[in-house]
Amino acid sequence: MALRLGGGGAAAIFDSVGDTQASWAPTKKAPYIAEPAPFALCPNLPKIAQERGVLSATRAALYSRHTPHEWLQNNMRNYHEADSTRNLAERLRSEAVRVMREAQELTSSAQRDSGRRLGERISDTTFWQHEVSAELEKLLAESSLLAETRRSLDKAAKDCDGPLHVAQECLYHRENRQGIDLVHDQVEIALLSEVDTLKSCQSRLRALHDRATDQLRSNRAAQHELERDLRHKESALDIDSKCHGLSNHSKEINFYSGIEKVDPTVSVPETWAQFSSRNVQRSAAERASSRQLRSEADLLISTCASEMWDAWNRSNNNLAKRSSEVMDTKSKLEMHLHKVQQEIFDVERNMSQLRRAISDKCAPMRVAQTRLEARIHRPDVELCRDPVQHRLVKEVHEIESSVERLQRKLAEAEAQHQQLLRTKAALQADLQVKSNSLFIDRERCLGMRRGYPLGSSVKY
Repeated sequence: MALRLGGGGAAAIFDSVGDTQASWAPTKKAPYIAEPAPFALCPNLPKIAQERGVLSATRAALYSRHTPHEWLQNNMRNYHEADSTRNLAERLRSEAVRVMREAQELTSSAQRDSGRRLGERISDTTFWQHEVSAELEKLLAESSLLAETRRSLDKAAKDCDGPLHVAQECLYHRENRQGIDLVHDQVEIALLSEVDTLKSCQSRLRALHDRATDQLRSNRAAQHELERDLRHKESALDIDSKCHGLSNHSKEINFYSGIEKVDPTVSVPETWAQFSSRNVQRSAAERASSRQLRSEADLLISTCASEMWDAWNRSNNNLAKRSSEVMDTKSKLEMHLHKVQQEIFDVERNMSQLRRAISDKCAPMRVAQTRLEARIHRPDVELCRDPVQHRLVKEVHEIESSVERLQRKLAEAEAQHQQLLRTKAALQADLQVKSNSLFIDRERCLGMRRGYPLGSSVKY
């Protein structure tokens, strides 16, 4: 810098040289100059003091005035201070502009990065929202199918009551058989086997129904977790979308002092993704278990229907066979009864003939005995044992013998008649038993079993 003084005063003209942002050198200290005596600088001072008449003011004025050198030095200091202050201000302005530019760039970059990360977060949340939503739809569809399968199992178990009731009723009715027909035959074995089959099928169906109920409960638990996760993701997506849409000119922005110090987070991105992944995996596992259970239910319903149908047909076939056997036996008994009745009629007719034959021997016996009695009255020597006498005696004996044989045959015939009557009664009683058994097996049992008492849920 160049300095120019003149006219009893000092005027400083500064010409700037070089760049305004050049380094500033500190001002060198001015050399020491001895101060002149006050009277040397102002020779008229005593006269002035006298004129004013104030000695103390004169003394004060002597010591309160500055020398031109001090004035010059003061100006120089002011120039240097102004120059240094201006240079510092220029640097500060440059630094402020740079800091403002850097702050603006940093702020904009941070805002862009936050927006980009919000967009990525929205994309991740949207992805998992779609995954959870799709899995929830699949789980709801599977739960609906499983609920339908459970209803089918319940209906199939209830449908077993009809055939079971029929089989038990057949057993109860067959307990009313009488006499020798109360046998442990193939029909009873088949009916008992049918009851066991029906009870076994009903037990297995109910056990699988309980498993389906437990599986539905597990499905609902997984569904609850998915719905809860989906609600939270929708809420978070709304919040993040709103945050992503905020800008410096938005009306909703506000100051929240100290909010950056609050950390309410409960997860990190890894655990956040794992949480939704676990929910989806759990739902997929429950769906797989549900599908397996539905397959088992379909197979069990088909198997039980086949077993019940086979047992039903087996019992019906045995009942029909037994009814045919009883009918054949009844026909034979009726034939024998007819023969016995015919034989009774013949025996009774023979007995009548025997009685008539015995009765017919009375007259010849009276004749022979009358002749013998009359010949007793012959006189004297005429009482001769002649051939007539011998023949009459023999005739009486022959008649007595014939009557005795006839009476013996009559007794035998009467005894046989009684036996035939007993046989007839036995045959009639057996026929009644067979008729009762035939009525039970054919009318009551087969009558109840003409139609298969199952609902449409069981396919065979």
